[in-house]
Amino acid sequence: MKKGRELFVGSYRSLHQTPISPIQFQQTMSHSDPSNRYSYTPILNWNPQVHHYFLKAYGADHFSRISTALTRPSRYSCIRVNTLRSTGDAVIDKLRSLVPNADVPPAQSDSGDDVANPLKECSAAAAAPISKCEIPGLDYVVFVWGSGPRRIDYGDAPPKEVIVSRKCAEAVLRGAQVYVPGVMACSAHVEKGDTVAVSVAVEKQGADGGWGIAMTRGTVLQGSETDPYYFERNGLYIGQGTAILSRAGMFRVSEGVGVDMKDRVYELHSFHNVLEGEIFLQNLPSIIAAHALDPQKGERILDMCAAPGGKTTAIAILMKDEGEIIATDRSHNKVLDIQKLAAEMGLSCIKTFKLDALKSVCRRDDIDTFTDPCCNNAKIDVTNQVLDSPNLQVERVSPLVTEDKGKKPNGGAYVSKADIRKNMRRARNGPGRNQCVGGRVDRSKGFSPDSFDRVLLDAPCSALGLRPRLFAGEETIQSLRNHAKYQRRMFDQAVQLVRPGGIIVYSTCTINPGENEALVRYALDKYKYLSLAPQHPRIGGPGLVGSCEFPDGYIEEWLRPGEEDLVQRFDPSSPLDTIGFFIAKFLVGSKDT
Repeated sequence: MKKGRELFVGSYRSLHQTPISPIQFQQTMSHSDPSNRYSYTPILNWNPQVHHYFLKAYGADHFSRISTALTRPSRYSCIRVNTLRSTGDAVIDKLRSLVPNADVPPAQSDSGDDVANPLKECSAAAAAPISKCEIPGLDYVVFVWGSGPRRIDYGDAPPKEVIVSRKCAEAVLRGAQVYVPGVMACSAHVEKGDTVAVSVAVEKQGADGGWGIAMTRGTVLQGSETDPYYFERNGLYIGQGTAILSRAGMFRVSEGVGVDMKDRVYELHSFHNVLEGEIFLQNLPSIIAAHALDPQKGERILDMCAAPGGKTTAIAILMKDEGEIIATDRSHNKVLDIQKLAAEMGLSCIKTFKLDALKSVCRRDDIDTFTDPCCNNAKIDVTNQVLDSPNLQVERVSPLVTEDKGKKPNGGAYVSKADIRKNMRRARNGPGRNQCVGGRVDRSKGFSPDSFDRVLLDAPCSALGLRPRLFAGEETIQSLRNHAKYQRRMFDQAVQLVRPGGIIVYSTCTINPGENEALVRYALDKYKYLSLAPQHPRIGGPGLVGSCEFPDGYIEEWLRPGEEDLVQRFDPSSPLDTIGFFIAKFLVGSKDT
């Protein structure tokens, strides 16, 4: 497919040949060339049907490049500066004193696959690894460039080893240390101060069809071919470091650093607890999504699935903290995360609520009861109070309600049996985890139709664009379809909430066309008053045009010719070196037509 512009109508049925298992391929390569053992050459293990589907969407060569790119982190960190507190130049000056070797140009990749990134000017590459984004309007974005993949010298003798979990390894590839909860196995006789090679245990499918790792935490590694786990870690070495604890210590304590990584396959900088309130580490496409919304001062904006608050705070800063942003999430603790980030950045225009995105629109009886367009009153058994902080809401539970169904306690509203049972469970089991993490949030019953100028729906998705990713086998065609159904229901809510003349921005962090282009097709076909709007800035590629037929006869429609350049698709295998991401912007016309 040439830049997504050719009309493609593919039949999923035509793909009948099962590809070689990635594990078989990896082991075959390792047996034939022993030097590949201590390398980082992971291969994503996809569900076969999902693999076939993506082959039809992208073509074999393109999807192979995407799969390879997903196993690697971006070679740079993208930092968004809080322009209400600092500037890009000021942050760069501070980072130069905080980032090791800030004046040394990043090393070239040992694999020889360096591709010129259009975000990085030649002059910047020759000067330092810290540079300002040159895209118009994004001068407050700073790039800190890393390097990789690098070939690690593990020495002639087989080294002592540590195997970490897949999630731990993905964090290490992004610049983190190895923390003890992530350590799965270790060579015998590892002592504090020993140099250890670090590899990763990736989930594999068992005979029952489930996925898991073939070892228990605390497994002893033998370091020879008789070790049952010897070949499983071929090509999955992410670097080496110094053991901070002995083997016994790693499996005895519950927290802390287990291995201090000294030599990594990818050298990226960690920004944990660095310049808090001044900067926020955020993927570039996410920043672009906030710009696509084009928020204006004084507007009322809804961020429907806002946690952890990166896009919410980006929107608030673009509005100069003038206006009203309603940030919602269904998780109590995630709402607390949004509050914390907003307070950290000194933003006062953000109001947070606990709310399921599928219930974002007020019911008619709620609209009649409450005149405020934000129907944020909680149920009868909850009293809400707001503390001095504009972002901190308090939720308190009233004494146990024991009235029978249909009665109105103290002359109040009707109390259902469900509410009575809920209060009885609270009395019996305690307040529960959501009320025990040190903060309170306000609930919402939803919002009135046509009550927002703009809505951002960064929808929960399959997240198949996030990188580095070492495992993708759990997603099936059915699970991908379920994600898409869920997203359509949320989009239906968003459409009702935006006033005529308003804007909806829909985004995901997945490469799945069923959650991206297919959602756009659904939206344009169902709501005739919606139209795709141009996005600025535009640095992503075009969307996919055409459709795909599945074995059960279902036809998934994507974009039509002429629509592909009105969306932004960020390809993880492109020279931009971003995560996989998708953005569509809709203009809401008159709803009377």
